[in-house]
Amino acid sequence: MTEPLLIILGLVSGLLAGVVGLGGGIIIVPALVLLFGFSQKLAQGTTLALLIPPIGFFAAWAYYKAGHVNVKAAAFIIIGFILGSYLGAKFATQVPDKQLTKVFGAFLIIVGIKMLFFK
Repeated sequence: MTEPLLIILGLVSGLLAGVVGLGGGIIIVPALVLLFGFSQKLAQGTTLALLIPPIGFFAAWAYYKAGHVNVKAAAFIIIGFILGSYLGAKFATQVPDKQLTKVFGAFLIIVGIKMLFFK
């Protein structure tokens, strides 16, 4: 019974990714932890694994065709993202799950407040 629910999670997060740019970290990680009982590290690792294939290709292509992609900026961000994601993952795997979950939640709250109340 879990597989259909995981597909629905993918559908919902894919829709949100296409509409407002949210997906992996903000939707899938909390859902895996809160709804499916994954540990924080298992949820983060699973989410990163699903990003390996070209998940966002079709959404990015639609934005690109509409003139809403800065390819040069994306290329430079990729350079930093490769190293940063590796170093971050090495660090996160050493942090206790409970602490990692609290840091993740605090980050979401801070970003949400900033987006809601500040320019």
